[in-house]
Parts: sequence; structure tokens; C-alpha cells
Amino acid sequence: MIFDKEGITTTVFQENISISTFLENFKNGYSKIKNDNIIINLFSFDKLTKNDILEFLTVSNEHKVLGKSFVLVTDKVSYDDIPEEISLVPSIQEAKDIIEMEEIERDLGI
Repeated sequence: MIFDKEGITTTVFQENISISTFLENFKNGYSKIKNDNIIINLFSFDKLTKNDILEFLTVSNEHKVLGKSFVLVTDKVSYDDIPEEISLVPSIQEAKDIIEMEEIERDLGI
């Protein structure tokens, strides 16, 4: 598992494993990055389904309760197919933009 920290945001990615193994590894390493905004880069996975994305729902909700952003990045699943509680975007730049907007909202108390 690779953690790429940039300021208060950490991008997480890993190659050549299954989504279930990725999720398990992420949960094991989560304590190292729990105070950061998190971008999960899923581009290394050839196939992803709505159910794969839903596997992140619990950790996403828990992370957002801590006042931090949690964004998944893939173009394999449409954001229309998942619950709105999960932030899903097709590019890393869009993930950074969402985090920036959410940081502003938190600063303003929105």
C-alpha cells in the first residue's frame, strides 16, 4: 500500500491486488492517516462494481464524522449508481477540488 502525503491530504493506492485485499490493507494502515483528508485512487483496478465501491461506505462515513474528506477516484463506476454519502469522482484533480471545497465549508461552519 502506498501513501502519498501532500499537505493535509493523503492519496492511497496499490497495484496488482484484489479490491478486498486493498480494503483490508487500507483498514490496517488507516490509523497512520486518519487525521488527513483521504483520496483513494482506484485506477489500478481493471474491474470495479457498485458493490466494490459500497465496501468503502462504512469507513467513508466514519472518516467524515471526524471532520475530514474521503474521496474515491475511478472512472469504472458512475457516481449516479452509488449513494450520495460516498464521494466518487473520475479524476485525482476532481478529488482535490472536492477536498478544497469541503475544507472551505468546514472553515465556514457549513
